[in-house]
Amino acid sequence: MEEIISLNNINSVRDLFGSYDENINFLKKKCFVDIVVREDKLKITGEERNVYVAKSVIEYILKSLEKGDILNKQNIDFILECVENGRSFVLSENFKEQICLNFKNKPIFTKTFAQKEYCDLIENFAITFGVGPAGTGKTYIAVAKAVSCFKEKQIDKIVLTRPVVEAGERLGFLPGDLQSKIDPYLRPLYDIMEEIIGMDHLSKYIERKKIEIVPLAYMRGRTLSRSFIILDEAQNTTKTQMKMFLTRLGNGSKMVITGDLTQVDLLNKNESGLLDATTVLKDIKEIAICNFSRKDIVRHELVGKILKAYEH
Repeated sequence: MEEIISLNNINSVRDLFGSYDENINFLKKKCFVDIVVREDKLKITGEERNVYVAKSVIEYILKSLEKGDILNKQNIDFILECVENGRSFVLSENFKEQICLNFKNKPIFTKTFAQKEYCDLIENFAITFGVGPAGTGKTYIAVAKAVSCFKEKQIDKIVLTRPVVEAGERLGFLPGDLQSKIDPYLRPLYDIMEEIIGMDHLSKYIERKKIEIVPLAYMRGRTLSRSFIILDEAQNTTKTQMKMFLTRLGNGSKMVITGDLTQVDLLNKNESGLLDATTVLKDIKEIAICNFSRKDIVRHELVGKILKAYEH
C-alpha cells in the first residue's frame, strides 16, 4: 500500500526528519514501512495497517511541530502507542503545561501526560505521592512546582529532604564537618535547584532560610506552615520515618513525596515507608497518588531500555 502526505512547512519537515534523519529512520523501523520525500510530498509504502499507523503518526507530529513542540524518540514512541492502541483522542488533549520560568527566563513545561496529571494533583491536594521509575521527572516537576508557588507567594519556604541512606555500598569515613558529610547525599537536590533558580539565587535563599535542603532526620519535631515540602528517595525511608515526615504538615503547606519502589536500599525492603504509606493512606481522599511508568521516562531513551532489561 502507498500513501502520500503533502508537506507545507519546511521547518516542520526538517524537525520531523531530525539530525541525520534519525527521527524518520526510527519511525520507519518502528512501523515497518519505507518513507521517502519527493519535492513537497512524503510517500509511505508498506503493509496496509503499518502504512495507516505511520501516516497517522506523521500527521500528528507535523501538527505538533507547527505549534512549536519538540520532537524526540520518546515522543514518537508515545504517539505511536496511542495510534496503535486506538487512543488517538488522547493526542488532542493538552498535556504541555508551563510550570514556571527558570533563572534564564526559559519556561519549564510538563512533557508527558503523567507529568501533567502530577502537576494537577499537586495543585489540588495537600499531600501528593509521585511513585515510579527513575527519569520520569518526579522530583524535577515537584521542585519546579515549589518554585512556582514560592514566586506567586502562595508559600513562604521550600524544604527539600532525603533520607541519608547509602546506595548499596559503604562509604566509610567522610572528612569535614557534619554539613560536608551529608552534602553528597543531598547533591541531587542542589543540582535541580541550581538548574531551576540558579546558584546565586539558591545561595541567597538558603542564607535567608527561605530554602532548606536537609536530611530527613532534621525534620523531627518540626511543624512546617506555609511551606512546600518535598521528600525525595522516599523508598528509603522506614515506616517510622515516613509517619514522622507526614505529620510535619502545617497550615497552608503542601507535601510531595517521590520515590521508586524498585530501588529500595534498606536491608529489609518490606520496611520501606513509601511502600507502607501508599497502601495505608490510599483511601484518604485528601491524599493523591500519581503512578509513573517506564513510558513516562524523559531522560535518555536508553534509561527505559535499561530498566526494562532489569525487570527480567
